Amino acid sequence: MYSMQMRLLSLICLILAPSLVMAQEAVAIRVDSLAKQGPFKPIWSYFGYDEPNYTYMKDGRKLVSELSALSSVPVYIRAHHLLCTGDGSADLKWGSTNAYTEDASGKPVYDWTIMDRIFDTYVKVKAKPFVEIAFMPEALSVKPQPYTRHWSKPNDGTGWAYPPKDYEKWRELIRQWVLHSVARYGRAEVEAWYWEVWNEPDISYWRGTPAEYNKMYDYAIDGVRRALPTAKVGGPATTGPGNPRAAAYLKQFLEHCASGKNEATGGTGAPLDFITYHAKGSPKLIEGRVRMGLGKNLRDVAEGYAIVASFPKFRNLPIILSESDPEGCAACSVRTHPQNAYRNGTLYPAYTAVALKGIFTLADRYKTNIEGMLTWAFEFEDQPYFDGFRTLATNGIDKPVLNLFRMAGLMQGERVKTESTGAAGIDSILQNGVVGKPDVDALAVRGSREISVMIWNYHDDDVAGPAADVSMAIAGIPAAAKRVQLRHYRIDQNHSNAYSVWQALGSPQKPTPEQYATLEAAGQLALLTSPGYLSVENGTADVKFTLPRQGVSLVQISW
Repeated sequence: MYSMQMRLLSLICLILAPSLVMAQEAVAIRVDSLAKQGPFKPIWSYFGYDEPNYTYMKDGRKLVSELSALSSVPVYIRAHHLLCTGDGSADLKWGSTNAYTEDASGKPVYDWTIMDRIFDTYVKVKAKPFVEIAFMPEALSVKPQPYTRHWSKPNDGTGWAYPPKDYEKWRELIRQWVLHSVARYGRAEVEAWYWEVWNEPDISYWRGTPAEYNKMYDYAIDGVRRALPTAKVGGPATTGPGNPRAAAYLKQFLEHCASGKNEATGGTGAPLDFITYHAKGSPKLIEGRVRMGLGKNLRDVAEGYAIVASFPKFRNLPIILSESDPEGCAACSVRTHPQNAYRNGTLYPAYTAVALKGIFTLADRYKTNIEGMLTWAFEFEDQPYFDGFRTLATNGIDKPVLNLFRMAGLMQGERVKTESTGAAGIDSILQNGVVGKPDVDALAVRGSREISVMIWNYHDDDVAGPAADVSMAIAGIPAAAKRVQLRHYRIDQNHSNAYSVWQALGSPQKPTPEQYATLEAAGQLALLTSPGYLSVENGTADVKFTLPRQGVSLVQISW
């Protein structure tokens, strides 16, 4: 059966292969693997989504397991609506656990049944919760009605976004949540989690004032620390600080944590172990084609770094971009938002590769401590195949972007210097995006006996373009190594791409078992060629290959 699937997959790739490859100007890349630039932290190993109840459904459990298997490092998963009131029914941009209600006399009633189903799914496969303390239970909201949000009616259901009517009950709810987590999963496990207060309080996710957010933060963190003094706590998960209003909100929060009055304790300042904010791009339709907004995404990152760096007390704290994405609405499908057409194919992983390097490069520039780049994408249960949501998988079939994270999971060690004649450069990307020549560049990492190089041929415009003829020299190989083993992984139209295979199969919405198995196989990370060997001269190995537009390669050599 497997060989039949692979033969079918090979035939599909031949059908999809372009009849003519137009080579652009040759690109020379040099990797100096002895010039270290800092650790390759697994900042990519963070994911999130709006709908927590999808977690324990069939395809949700499958995807959580796949995320945990990306590499040996823990994967962290963040979800909205963990404290919302409801029966656990899943809907677009909504979810609930019913963790907190009150009896007729106003006495709190805690029910962790649904919360346990969510966190059990993570912990069972050694993934870890990135706990978002949100949103407000109906019984605690100062303005509870109307409560439940319906995505098709965006102006209804706001009760979950208001401050608590009783801050003591709010604090006790959080304390009980942490106590329950420690009792169920163990102190050491919960100490490894992040506890982040709320989501995007600078926009409609919070219908209180900044001062009320700070107060709510104080009480929430005091509740966490009363239950587990060693817990990691932080916030404020504001929107992109490239917007002056969002930047001001982040600044006032940091000022509060540094020297403001703590409303829960009466002391000065508030505990802060990590800082979170968001960074988003802005794709647009231009003359019928999609143009990505990579420059905006990275400007958000840079502005946030600058703000954190301006606070001496906090400049060394871990920064987690608790959402970093090409745009801001995972549930806005291509059917209704055609500018999101990048999501199914190879443009999404190529964009993410450039953003990954840019986030590291900017952290080096601002001397900040980047810890995480959280991708807000998961899966939507029982939606049409490849319907254009921002997801990592569709109906259990992995999309090309998930293979970018598989590539990153194979890279371990220290970041090392790369030079490329085809690189756009971080300053040009910040100012203009990638709208002239493509960005053909690389991110390289050196381990103890291995060098990994991720290379991409990226352009903001989602249009066909010529391939790049890449000549790459990897220097710094030990003198004793006369040859090295080569593995070359690829994401492009014909590799690691279930979407193109699905299209070649006729875009079936009810694939046969044989078709489904073929799609599952096509969704995995694929080698471009069989593993082989390269000769080494003067400590350098040369690799040559053609890289299609919006393609990504991972070249690994080992000795």
